[in-house]
Amino acid sequence: MPQPPSLAAQGRLVFRLLAFVVILGGIGLSAILARDAALTRLQAEAMAAAGARVQVLQSTLSQQRAVVAILADDDTVRAALARGGLTGHEAVSAKLDRLRAETAGAVIYLLDAGGTAIAASNWDLPDSFVGANYAFRSYFTEALRDGTALQFALGTVSHRPGLYLSHAVDRAGVVVVKVEFDGLEAAWAEVPDQTWVTDGTGAVVISSDPGARFAPLPDPGPGRLAVSLPAGPPGWTLTHAVPTAPALQQALAAGGIAGTLLFMAALGLDRLLRARLRARARMEAEAASRAALEAAVAERTRDLQDEMEERRRAEQRLAGMQADLVQANKLATLGQVTAGLAHEVNQPLATIRLLAENALALMPKRGPKDVADNLASIVRMSERIGQITTELRGFARKATGEIRPVSLREVLEASVLLTASRRRAEGAEIALPDIPETTLVRVEGVRLEQVLVNLIQNAQEALAGQPGARIAIGFHETPTTYELTVADNGPGLPPQIAAQLFTPFATSKPGGLGLGLVIAQDILRDFGGSLTHEPGPQGATFRLSLPR
Repeated sequence: MPQPPSLAAQGRLVFRLLAFVVILGGIGLSAILARDAALTRLQAEAMAAAGARVQVLQSTLSQQRAVVAILADDDTVRAALARGGLTGHEAVSAKLDRLRAETAGAVIYLLDAGGTAIAASNWDLPDSFVGANYAFRSYFTEALRDGTALQFALGTVSHRPGLYLSHAVDRAGVVVVKVEFDGLEAAWAEVPDQTWVTDGTGAVVISSDPGARFAPLPDPGPGRLAVSLPAGPPGWTLTHAVPTAPALQQALAAGGIAGTLLFMAALGLDRLLRARLRARARMEAEAASRAALEAAVAERTRDLQDEMEERRRAEQRLAGMQADLVQANKLATLGQVTAGLAHEVNQPLATIRLLAENALALMPKRGPKDVADNLASIVRMSERIGQITTELRGFARKATGEIRPVSLREVLEASVLLTASRRRAEGAEIALPDIPETTLVRVEGVRLEQVLVNLIQNAQEALAGQPGARIAIGFHETPTTYELTVADNGPGLPPQIAAQLFTPFATSKPGGLGLGLVIAQDILRDFGGSLTHEPGPQGATFRLSLPR
């Protein structure tokens, strides 16, 4: 007759059953925790990837918004709208084409008040926009009404989708840039993740799958995890979906390993074995952590290298745009000094004519001495004309980019001469320092003239209508630099204006672009110097530091 199991055997059985239940529960709990951790990590990675895509999209749109904003205040564009018609559009179209190439836009074009394209960057191509009418486009009508507008649509000529950014030009016309996202979509399509950008209506406008464009946002399905972030224009949303299968497979593997370790720990024979198992588990976890950390560092290093390369390319594009803006500002300045130049040239010419007539009249009566005196006066007047025209030609030529030793005194004198006519008309006085002829600075002379002209003109504008208006230019040298100060005795700058002096597009001048001081500061930085504003009890003072 079989004997019933002893209490010890029954206890061991109960313990084994309990251990088995605990082990099964531990394995299940480990699998759940591993799955939750994997999904949490996957969601964080998806959010990071979506944020990076949003940053790239916003950077592209910000650059193109700046393009139309700058062109809307460009003198060449305004002149083309004032002239009207299609005749003579080639110069404006060529300028638009150069800017399009530098900023990677699809096409830039200028519409008059009736919606007809009077200039376009594709003017020399078979599908040129010149002469076409786009008054039916909402980006045209809304820009005339609100100042700016955007619209995502298919091109009527190219039949390619793109985002149209527009900016009104004093209600006389509209500047439009079309941005295509083929390169961005191709980059997104290289990875298994899926990305869609939808507009305010919920329609897809940019996608890693071109077939989804203009359709409603597709359902990512149960096998994908999707995250969404605001992107670019108001109402736009970027949705990024990643596959969950690889992460869940890793979670199941991790749960199995955890269950095995739990089983071995529960059924371990002695403390030494358990200690060895724990030590091995710690070593494996540390190795995995180190490997993960090294992989994360390597990935972040690659990302930083890519970001640095992109920043370098952006700086190169910005430098090219700055050079064009500097040239445009010079041409605007030439327009301001035209009246003074005409006065300076006409007076000597009138004197030359009078003296020449006197010479002809006096030759039979008073002899060679008087003739010689008159001819000498003619030579002096001619030399004065030569000096004025030489300085004007030197200022009008485009900067060469060559940094070399330049006489600081000559640059300052040329800048003062170029602003003399307006200063005399407004009655402002200027005090100049005594700078030795041997004072040389390592700069590009034409660009330094541009900075000084900008600062002197700003001071003259601040002094308009002020009694006793005075501009004082100071000179100081240190062991490594020469320093100039441009100060006026005007009303000075309010704190809120002084706080954003060197911020792009921030200006207190009606119709101003807010780029003069920004460009001037960048020019000084290119030379290895600096431009700063120094608050004082009266007026405004700017300090230029230049390398010796």
